[in-house]
Order: sequence, then structure tokens, then C-alpha cells
Amino acid sequence: MHAVALQITNPTPDGIAAAIARLITSGELGPGDRLPTVRDLARDLGVSPATVSHAWQALNGVGLIVSRGRSGSFVRPAPHNWLPPRSRGMVGVPDARLDLSTGTPDPTLLPTLARALARVSLSASTASYLDVPVIPELERSLRASWPGNPEHITVVDGALDALSRALEQVVRFGDRVIVEDPGFPPILDLLDQFNTERVPVAIDAHGMRPDKLVDALAIRPAALVLQPRAQNPTGASMTAERARELARILSTHRNAASTIVIEDDHSGQISSSPEVSLAHWIPDRVLHIRSFSKSHGPDLRIAAIGGEADLIDRIVARRMLGPGWTSRILQRILNDLLTDATSIAEVSDARRVYNGRQRELAEALRRNGYPATASDGINTWLEVDNERTAVVQLAAAGIRVAAGTAFIADPGTDRNFVRVTVGLVRDNFAAIGSALADAARA
Repeated sequence: MHAVALQITNPTPDGIAAAIARLITSGELGPGDRLPTVRDLARDLGVSPATVSHAWQALNGVGLIVSRGRSGSFVRPAPHNWLPPRSRGMVGVPDARLDLSTGTPDPTLLPTLARALARVSLSASTASYLDVPVIPELERSLRASWPGNPEHITVVDGALDALSRALEQVVRFGDRVIVEDPGFPPILDLLDQFNTERVPVAIDAHGMRPDKLVDALAIRPAALVLQPRAQNPTGASMTAERARELARILSTHRNAASTIVIEDDHSGQISSSPEVSLAHWIPDRVLHIRSFSKSHGPDLRIAAIGGEADLIDRIVARRMLGPGWTSRILQRILNDLLTDATSIAEVSDARRVYNGRQRELAEALRRNGYPATASDGINTWLEVDNERTAVVQLAAAGIRVAAGTAFIADPGTDRNFVRVTVGLVRDNFAAIGSALADAARA
């Protein structure tokens, strides 16, 4: 009998797939290891080859194994080595019937670019490499809806560029940085790149917990990074009361006198929650980031960052020695989208649709015995009995979700989760809710 067969106690497609997944996760099966043939494993387990074949299909669907024809099936090597570590496990599988792992907006709900492209002159050129980095009309549009009244606002190439530029100015080697737990994997990878010490702070339905923040301030953090609305992965949004309490703690705690808050409002325009920012109470301590990827399109690659003049000016000066500025043509396109009545209505409609999808899926989960509440934005966070088993079982049903491990900031946690991009669910809520609830209990 093959050694792999000895590890399988439940010889069903789901049970076989889950057992193999555990062997891969634990390292007992490494990248490139050859698996037993379908016929050999079926014989050892006393099941039909079709049973093992279904298990293999599920494992292939979540990217754990790869079939090489007559050569057999093998544990897949680590994919996409050019990606940061936590992002590698989030790469979608092309043949998934329904890929809810991506965290991306529904492309059918993005505003139409054709009108903006027709109105914006693409022949406009930059007169000087030393022109101001933000075109005046876009800055006016940004300030019209910005929380508080920041001294300076600049435009960068997406939310992660803004986070990277902000951290570059705020933290140094060995600094401690408070992060949400769970949090957005690229933020955690960025902090590793800056050789900082991450300090996880738990969140609840209203954002970062004040009591846990007080505990974390004992280590004198240089910065605190949070997502005020539609938090990724949980979909939680801060209330004004929670933001005020966090600001009060930061303004009065003796260990937080120099702590800078970096806010990533990545889903602001499609969030169903009101605008919220700690900048209303501690404006000189907050760098607020607003991205337009979720609302207007990831390929625009535009985010704005505002805050105290000295910090923003340092970010601008550093970018002048790199990309220099964000394309002023793209800035004009974004400004057109932010001011055009039809585009504004399209984004408003997307917000309504996403909110409806969250409510429909939460209701479907509740009907299947899973205690769900509707999240904000496009993602939701589901606790499961076993992460790997849930991911594999859903893959067998043609549904891909993101495994929760990459989002966990505290490596000591023993709870299991998956992230589901609800914003991509257009129909079949009952069937999807049933599949998710079943996988959570698997």
C-alpha cells in the first residue's frame, strides 16, 4: 500500500482531497513530489478510480497539484515567485467555475471610460518635469469629499504605492507597527520588506478594538495602519464613535505621542458606510489614502494621499527621483469620472448592487445555519472548521475562495477562515450560500 493511502481515513472525493491537502500543507508532500496514480490509490483505498479522479480534480482546482499526462500528477511548485510571499497563495485558478478569491471589483459595475476618453485630450503634454504633481482640477475634486482639511494632497500610483511611500517616510529598521488582525496581505508583506516588527491588534464589526490598541501601545509604535471602511478581508467598517475613541487613545496615551496613523480607504466610493477618519480629531497625525481601484477600475492605478504638509512633501520629493508623477492624462480621466453626472450615478449604482449582494449572500448563509451578517464593500470573512478542507471542498464544487492564512497577522492563532469576494456573486445566491455553509462545517 502506498504511504499516502495510509493517511486517508475518509475515502470519499472530499476526504481524499482534504487528506492530500493536509500532507502538502504540513510539508510531508513537497513541491514536485509525485502522487500515486489514480488506479493505484483507488486499489489501495478500495474505491473506484472515478472517486480518486474527483479528488485530484479538486486539488488541481485550488492549485495544489498539477497533472502531467502519462507522467502522473505532482505537487505543484510554488507559483509566481515574482509575487510577494503572502500574495502567492491568492492567485486565481483559470478553470474555476466561479472565482471568489480575487478581491477585485465586478468589471460590469465599473463606470464606462468611453465618455471620459472622448472628452479628455490625450494629446496634452507635460510642459515641465517640475510641474506640480497633481492637476488643480483633480485636487479640487478630491478636497470636496476629503475627510477633514489636509494641508497637502498628492496623487500616486494606487493604494499600495501610497502605503509604501508613506511607510518609507514614517518607519525605520526595527520599528514597531500596529496592524489590524486579520489584515490585507500586501500590507503585511510591505512591513516585512521594511524590516519592521508587526504588532497585531484584533478588530471587530466596528474596526480596531480600543482595548487591544491600548495594550499594543505599550511597545511605543512608530505607526498604525488601518482600513477605515470595507476592511479587507472582513468587510468591517469603523463607526464615527469607534474612530473618535481610537483618536482619543492615540492623543492621550504617553507612548503614542509620535505614532503616525496611515489610513487605507481603498473602497470608499463603493462602501455603504459613511466616510470616517481619525483625521477629524488628530489631523496632524494622520495620512489618509483614498484609492479609486474598486470604484473606477484597477487599471487606472490612481490613489490620493493627504495629510500634514511636511510628510506629503517628503513623499512627493522622493517620487520625483523615481516615477516623478502619476500620468496627468490619467488624472484628467479620473477627474472627469469624479465630476460627470452619469459616471457618478454608475458608481452609486455599483454601491447599491454590492450592498444588495452582501445582504443576499448573508441571508443565504443564515438559511443554511451559518450565523452571517452582511459585510461592507466586496469581501466577507467566514470562519470555518478547517481552512484547507473548506478550500478544497469548495473547489470540488467549482468555487474558489481565498485561504485565510495569508490575512492573519498573529501567527499564534488557531482559528480558520476563508475570504469570499461577494461582489463577484451575481446570481445563484442560494446554491452558493449552501456550498459555503457546508464547507465551513466540513
